[in-house]
Amino acid sequence: MMRRRNALFVLAVVAAWLLSSCSRSRSDRIVIGSKNFTESLILGELMAQQIEAHTHLKVERRFYLAGTYICQQAILAGRIDIYPEYTGTALTAILKEKAQGESREQVYQRLKREYQRRFGLSVGAGFGFNDTFAMEIRGGDARRLHITTLSQAAQFAPQWRPGFGYEFMERPDGYRGLEAAYGLHFAEKPRVMDSGLLARALHDHQIDLAAGNTTDGLIPVFDLYVLQDDRHYFPPYEAVPVIRTQILQQHPEIGEALSQLAGKISDDEMQRLNYAVDGEHRDPAAVVRAFLRQKGLVH
Repeated sequence: MMRRRNALFVLAVVAAWLLSSCSRSRSDRIVIGSKNFTESLILGELMAQQIEAHTHLKVERRFYLAGTYICQQAILAGRIDIYPEYTGTALTAILKEKAQGESREQVYQRLKREYQRRFGLSVGAGFGFNDTFAMEIRGGDARRLHITTLSQAAQFAPQWRPGFGYEFMERPDGYRGLEAAYGLHFAEKPRVMDSGLLARALHDHQIDLAAGNTTDGLIPVFDLYVLQDDRHYFPPYEAVPVIRTQILQQHPEIGEALSQLAGKISDDEMQRLNYAVDGEHRDPAAVVRAFLRQKGLVH
C-alpha cells in the first residue's frame, strides 16, 4: 500500500509539472532546449541569442535535456518550443526510417514533410554543417597500421576495446548496424560512457576505438583519426532547428530570425566552436556572441 501511494504521488507530481509547463502563458516567452553535449548546447545558445537580438521575445533556456528521445518528447509535450536536431538522427531514431542512399537535400525534404505531417513540427533550414558519426582511433595507430577506412580497420578490431555513448548503443543507426555492415568483432564488449568522455578515454588508451562526431573539437588536439565510412553506412546528419509549428504561426518573426542562420556554419567552424568550449574552456554564451558578431548578425 505504501509503495502504491508513493507511486501515485510521483505520478501526480509529474502530471502537474507537465500540465503547468504546457498551460503557462507563452505570449512573450520562447523555450529553447538542447541535448546534453557541447555542440547541441552551442546551437541552442546560438538560436537563443539570435531570437533575443532580432525579436522582442524573451527566451528561456532548458539545455542538457539528455538525448534525442527526451528532446522529442519535450517538444511534443510543449515543454520546449525549439531545439537543434540532426537530419539523420531524426530520420532513423524518431521516424524509424532509412536514408536509402539519398542526398542531404533529399533526406532534409523527407524529414521536413514527415515531421509536419506526423508531429506538427517544422524543420528549419540547416545551419550549414554535416556532423556525421566519426569512428575514431588514435592518430598514431592509424599511421602505424596504415589504415584509413572502416573496412581496413575490421581486421584489427579483434585486438581493440571499443567505447560508445549510451544513445549510440541503442539507436537503429548505431552500434548493431555498424557491426553488421563492417563485420566488426572486438576484443571485448563496448564500454558505454557519456559521449563527452570518449575522446579523452581514447587519448588515454582506456579504449582503442570511439564513436564520436566529425565536428568534435578535440579531434586535432588529441591527434585522433577519423576512419572513412567507405560503405556509406551513416546517413547525412545536417544540423537543423526543430520548431513547434504553432509557435511559428504565433510568432513568424522567429522563423525570420532563425532563417538568417541558414548555411552560416561550416564543418570547420563548428569544430572550432566546439574546441573553444571543450578545449579552451570558454563560456559557451561568450563564444556564441563572438561568432554572431563575426558573421555580422548582431552588433
